[in-house]
Amino acid sequence: MNGHDPKAVAVIFAAQRIADDGMEYALAASEMERLAAQQPGFIAMESARGGDGFGITVSYWESEAAALQWRDHPRHAQIRADGRARWYASYRVTVARVERQYAWALDGSAR
Repeated sequence: MNGHDPKAVAVIFAAQRIADDGMEYALAASEMERLAAQQPGFIAMESARGGDGFGITVSYWESEAAALQWRDHPRHAQIRADGRARWYASYRVTVARVERQYAWALDGSAR
C-alpha cells in the first residue's frame, strides 16, 4: 500500500485451504487479483500463504462503498461460492479502516 491514503479501507481475508485443491484454485485467485485491480476505488492487494494452507489476503480500497461494490461483484460472488464448496475449510473476513501506515526496506526505498 506504499504511498496511498492511510485512511483506506482494508478487507482482510484469512482462510484455511483444504489440502487437495488442485490448479483451479491458483487460476481463480489470479483471476480475482486481476478483476479486483480493475474495480473503481481499488488501491492494492497483498497476500501470503503458509505451507499448512493458511493464508491472508488484504485488499485496500479508497472507500467502504468501493469495498462493498467489490464484495457484490457477480464474478467475485461466484468465485466466493466456489471457494466455500471446493477450496476452503474455513475463512474469515475483517473490514477495517487504516489509521496509520509505516514501512521499512533494507535498501531504503520505503518512506
